[in-house]
Amino acid sequence: MHPLQCVLQTQRWGPLASVSWLLLRTCRALSSLPSTAYPSPEKQQEDGVQKDFSSRLATGPTFQHFLRNASAPQEKPDMEDPPPYVTVEELLGRQRKVYLETYGCQMNVNDTEIAWSVLQKSGYLRTRNLQEADVILLVTCSIREKAEQTIWNRLQQLKALKTKRLRSRVPLRIGILGCMAERLKEEILNREKMVDILAGPDAYRDLPRLLAVAESGQQAANVLLSLDETYADVMPVQTSPSATSAFVSIMRGCDNMCSYCIVPFTRGRERSRPVASILEEVRKLSEQGLKEVTLLGQNVNSFQDSSEVQFNNAVSTNLSRGFSTNYKPKKGGLRFAYLLDQVSRVDPEMRIRFTSPHPKDFPDEVLQLIHERDNICKQIHLPAQSGSSRVLETMRRGYSREAYVELIHHIRESIPGVSLSSDFIAGFCGETEEDHLQTVSLLREVQYNMGFLFAYSMRQKTRAYHRLKDDVPEEVKLRRLEELITVFREEATKANMASVGSTQLVLVEGHSKRSATDLCGRNDGNLKVIFPDVEMEDINNSDVRVRAQPGDYVLVKITSTSSQTLKGHVLCRTTLKGSSAYC
Repeated sequence: MHPLQCVLQTQRWGPLASVSWLLLRTCRALSSLPSTAYPSPEKQQEDGVQKDFSSRLATGPTFQHFLRNASAPQEKPDMEDPPPYVTVEELLGRQRKVYLETYGCQMNVNDTEIAWSVLQKSGYLRTRNLQEADVILLVTCSIREKAEQTIWNRLQQLKALKTKRLRSRVPLRIGILGCMAERLKEEILNREKMVDILAGPDAYRDLPRLLAVAESGQQAANVLLSLDETYADVMPVQTSPSATSAFVSIMRGCDNMCSYCIVPFTRGRERSRPVASILEEVRKLSEQGLKEVTLLGQNVNSFQDSSEVQFNNAVSTNLSRGFSTNYKPKKGGLRFAYLLDQVSRVDPEMRIRFTSPHPKDFPDEVLQLIHERDNICKQIHLPAQSGSSRVLETMRRGYSREAYVELIHHIRESIPGVSLSSDFIAGFCGETEEDHLQTVSLLREVQYNMGFLFAYSMRQKTRAYHRLKDDVPEEVKLRRLEELITVFREEATKANMASVGSTQLVLVEGHSKRSATDLCGRNDGNLKVIFPDVEMEDINNSDVRVRAQPGDYVLVKITSTSSQTLKGHVLCRTTLKGSSAYC
C-alpha cells in the first residue's frame, strides 16, 4: 500500500454535504521517532494497537461508500458515533497533558479557547509546563511570511524536545492548528516529519479523532473549510483564570476578497453565529465576573444572523456612504446593530468592544448606538490600509481616500471624543513614492490614537499573487514602514495629549510589567493607563479606603502621555454607571 492513504469523511456544509480529506502516513515511514519508542512490554502492546488500528482501517469505509452518502447532510462529529476505524475509548484523552501556544490575532486567542474546550471535554488536562506536555499544539497565523517563519523556527526547537523524550513516557505529539495548517496543508507534513496532526480553523471539533489517529502511529490532518461552522454550541474555556476580559467570536470567515489578504483562503466564507448563542455566552461571562467582552470576527460588523426565518426579509445591507462591496448585496437577517444593542443590555457594568470591522459596514444606526450606550466603548478600529485612492482600488477595498476621510468626519461628529485606530500596509504592489506620501498625509490628517503598521508580504492564493507584481524592493518597503511608524507616533502623541487633565474611567488589569508599585488598565479608548498602586476612596462607601484589584473600575486623572500610554494618579474606585458624572 502507498504510504499516503486518503480516508474520506463527510461533514455538513449547510444544506449540502461535501467530502473532506484526511492525510495518514505511517510513523515508521515519515516520523523521525525510532521504531523502538516503547520498551517491552509496552512496545509489544503498542504494536498490537497499531496492527489493530491498521486492520480496522483496511476494513473501514471505502471511497464509494462516502460518495453514496454525500447527498445526505451529516451531523457534527460526536464521540458517541465515532468513525469505524476509531473506538470511543481511543477518542478519550486519558488525562494526557496538552500545552497550547497561540500566535497572531485575537481570533487565534479565541480559537485556542475553543480547541481547549473540545479537548477538555474529551478528558485531556491542560499544562503550562512545556516539559511535562504529552501534546503540544501551536495555534498559528499566516497573514505574513514572518508569522509563518516564527512557527518553522519553533518547530525546530520542539524537534529536539521530541527527540529527547524519555522512552518510559508516551511519545510526544505535536500539532499545527489554524491558518498555517489551512494554507500549507500537506506541505507541513512533508517538510516536518515530526508534526503529527494538522487542524484547520474549522476542524477543532475533530481534534480528539486526529489525536487518536496520531496515537496509533499515523499522521492525520483535517483542513476542511466549512460553510456553516461557527462553534456556536462550544463554550470557550478561558485560558487565563485571572482575566478581566474575554473574546466572543460572533462570526467567522470573510467575503471581502481584498487583493492582498489570505484570510478568505484560510478561514473561508463569512458565516455568523445565531444571536441567541452569543447572548448566552456573554451572560455566562458576566456571571463569571468578567467586566469586558470583545466581539470578534474577520469582518465583525458585517454580522448577519439568518437562522431565524422570520427575519429573512428582502432588506439590503446599509453601507457607509461612498462605499461598495466586492460581492452581491446581502439581504435579510439580524444585523450587527441589533446584536450590539442586545449584547449591551446583558450587563450594564460590562464593557463592550468589537474588532475587526471593515469601514464599509458603519451605518448610522451602529454609530448612534455606540454614542448612546455607556457600556459600548467609544473606540473604533477603522482599517485604512493606504492613503492613496489608486492603491486602494488595486487592493479592492471598495472605497476612495475621500470616502474614507468623510466617514472619519462623520464618526467624530456622531461620537464626540471617539478613539480611532487603523491598519496600514507599506509597499503594496505598484505603490509609488507619491502613493506613500499620500498615506503619510492621511496619518497626519486623521491623528489616530493607535495604529498597526506592516510592510507588505505577498501571500500565495491571493488575487495579488496571481494578478499583480510584488515590485517594491524590500529595503524600500522597510524605509517607508519606518517613516509611517515615525509619523504615526508623532501624531498619536499629539492626539493623546488632549487627554491630559481629563478624568478617565479605567478597567484595572493588574500590576504594570515595568513597576511593581504601579497598576495598569485600559480606558474607554483602549489605551493603556498607568497609575500608582495606592489606597483610594470607594465611591460607594466613602468611609472605606481600598486598593484596586483586577476587574475594578477606577477613575484616573491623566497627567502625562506618550504615543501608546497614558499616566496619571488614581482618584477613587467606582462603577461603570457611577462614573458617568465624572468623565
